[in-house]
Amino acid sequence: MQGCCHVAAPLPPAPPAAPATAPGRPAFPRHAASLLWRRRQDGTVEILMAARRRPPLHAQLAGLPRRPRRPRRPRRPCRHRAAPETRAALERRAPPRLARALAIAAARELEEETGLRLGATAPELDAFAYLCRAVTPPASPIRFNARFLIAPAERASGTLQGSGELEDLAWHKLEGLLALPVAPITARVLGEFRLWLAQPEETRHALPLIWYRGRETRLQE
Repeated sequence: MQGCCHVAAPLPPAPPAAPATAPGRPAFPRHAASLLWRRRQDGTVEILMAARRRPPLHAQLAGLPRRPRRPRRPRRPCRHRAAPETRAALERRAPPRLARALAIAAARELEEETGLRLGATAPELDAFAYLCRAVTPPASPIRFNARFLIAPAERASGTLQGSGELEDLAWHKLEGLLALPVAPITARVLGEFRLWLAQPEETRHALPLIWYRGRETRLQE
């Protein structure tokens, strides 16, 4: 199962990746963004999840991040900027231009994979809250430095529909998600989301910035 988004926005040139054939050298982690799309239904928190069309089907937050596209003219201008605390979190490990591109990518991938738009006509980046980031293990042939963002379903417009790349696109109760065969990093991100929800809304921005090295190691920025 998975939520929705990857990097697909104008980005500054990325540092060169290590040659794939270089023995003993891990690939450079590509910048990426993933979105937890949440809502409250009958007093219960739910997250939009789906399965990706590739074997084996298993629960996984957010589509596999993809390599950033080259700089290009935006299809639609974004409305508003990300909230100051969200920008600050994204810019902790990224320059401002990249930080904004990551937020734009999350909004665009939501629309492409689910048919839902963050805002009525143009992406409204002020809806995002920052959760955490995770870096794929060095042994992986393709690696990502993924930032996880959160957005509320009430800021959406459009009709929920799959893109053909995803299956079983539906809302799932947070309490029951870990009963599904989730990927290890998905379980960690859902745990961070639980901690975020438990914090009073007005102080969530003060939570420590967390990142995961590999699948298990939890660190503070």
